[in-house]
Amino acid sequence: MKLITAIIQPDKLDDVADALAQVGVHGLTISEANGYGRQRGHTEVFRGTKYDIDILPKVRFEIVCEDGLVETIVQKICDAAKTGTIGDGKVWVIPVESITRVRTGETGAQAL
Repeated sequence: MKLITAIIQPDKLDDVADALAQVGVHGLTISEANGYGRQRGHTEVFRGTKYDIDILPKVRFEIVCEDGLVETIVQKICDAAKTGTIGDGKVWVIPVESITRVRTGETGAQAL
């Protein structure tokens, strides 16, 4: 099993969620995140005054899946989140040693 974590632009939330539903992702966690990458934020002008926005809003997806679905899910996330501009996000995959469903006590793939 693997944990797929993706950080994407907030305006791509619905596109990514829809793409994941198409490939049969049954469960995921979505949370708000803030941060920056290479772009280090941006500058905005409000009423003639410049403001440096260093920390940008992002959305974080977390999905635990079986090994065979990893490439498909990562590709769907990338396709749906891509705008071609800096700050589109990142996706990473890490191994999951164990998982247990709290309600039933099931473990491993049955807990997904």
